[in-house]
This record gives sequence, C-alpha cells and structure tokens, in this order.
Amino acid sequence: MPSVSYASPVDLAELRLHYMRTGLYEETANRDPLLQFQAWLQSAIDAGLPLPHAMTLATITESVTPTARSVILRGLDERGFVFYTNYESRKGRELAALAAACLLFVWSPIERQVRVDGRVEKISEAESDAFYASRPLEVRLEAWASSQSQPVAERGQLEATMDAAKQRYGDDNPPRPPYWGGYRLVPDSYEFWQGRDDRLHDRLLYERDRDGWSIQRLAP
Repeated sequence: MPSVSYASPVDLAELRLHYMRTGLYEETANRDPLLQFQAWLQSAIDAGLPLPHAMTLATITESVTPTARSVILRGLDERGFVFYTNYESRKGRELAALAAACLLFVWSPIERQVRVDGRVEKISEAESDAFYASRPLEVRLEAWASSQSQPVAERGQLEATMDAAKQRYGDDNPPRPPYWGGYRLVPDSYEFWQGRDDRLHDRLLYERDRDGWSIQRLAP
C-alpha cells in the first residue's frame, strides 16, 4: 500500500494574522452586553460579512463529551438568542439532558469574536408556529422529510421522504411538526474579544450580578 502524506500544505505555525483595527475599552463599551452585541453584529452586517448571524452552538452529551455545530441566529431580544431545530436531533437530545450551551460568533475580517454562555429553554409553541409559517414551503416540507441526525442508507432515501412530504401536503400550508421548534439561550455571561496589533488582545467579560451586569477584563 502506498504511503500517504498528511503534511499540511502550509506551515500552520507560521500562519499569522496582523491585527490592525481597533481596541475595546471598559469606559467606552456599553454597560448592557445585549446592546454591545447588537452594535457588533451590525458592524459585521455593514462590513458585508457572509452569514454574520451564523454561530457555533456547543452542547454537552450525557457522558460529558462536548459537541459543536454551526446554526443560524433567528431571533434576538432582551430574553435571549433564538435558534430552531428538530427537537429529536443530536443537539435537541443533548439539550434535553442538560439545558445549557455556549454560542460563539466569529467575525474574522473585523477581528472580533463573541462568546455567550447560558441556560437554554424551548420557546413557546406560538412563537415556533409563527416562525415555521414564515419559512419557504420547501424548508417547511424538509422539516417533515428529515429525521435529523438519524442514519440514512443513501441520499435516495432522503429524496423519497421529501417526495412523500410533497405528495402529502402539496402546495398547502403544512403544519409545524410537533418535534420541530425553537430554543432560546438565556445569557449568563458574554465575552467580547477584539484583536490588537500588539497581540495583547482585548477581552471583556460580562457576568450577571444583583445589579445587572459586571464587566471585567481578561488577559489574552
């Protein structure tokens, strides 16, 4: 058997980014982390970044193994961060076992990251119904066709279940599947990271306290 080389095409140890943009200071950061986050999200949108509302969702299995995947932020207000999925998916099962998670937003072109930690709860059925009804028909049918995270023999099996969903509902408005809906992460802490040209990157940690939110600087 011929040998296989797994060498990286580039020297990762020497792959460096020169941070040159701006700083993050306690005296100018918003005291409300939600408002600070909204300002940074708007900056990512204004910069034309692709999928600025994409985020990594990290959860923990019953065996205390961390897992992560990318999801899309679909709602944001003073109650928390909302995303949608199949409740029977892997992340749904993990959240049912331990209702806590971490969100990570990475906006590399503007040298920023935000991590949000907190407890997770299901949103109301009315909220899930309203969001589901707002989606394109194909997306709504996909929620019926896909047993998310379950093994499938081949792609043809997925296409067959999609065809079955189309035949069942046609152009009608399919109801929201009972196993599909939204979650809300209720933040307990936020960490804002800003790259700096001297590698002494800025990190501000917001944590809930009796008076609202405390802010402290972390070493990079």
